[in-house]
Amino acid sequence: MNIAIIRIFTKLRSFLFLEKGLNDRMDRLESGTNKIFKVVFERLDNIESVVDSKLPATKKKIGLKDG
Repeated sequence: MNIAIIRIFTKLRSFLFLEKGLNDRMDRLESGTNKIFKVVFERLDNIESVVDSKLPATKKKIGLKDG
């Protein structure tokens, strides 16, 4: 009976190390993904500002007229 308990604790410890390794990998993946999305959104903002500067200043409103 004692040997079975020791084996169970050994397996639990190995699962803990496996989970820690997966958590580290996920953290690195999340960090890298955040950097990529930051660059993508910065470039989209730059494109938006260029497009907005080339549009005419007077835009016709779409929708219902007030009063």
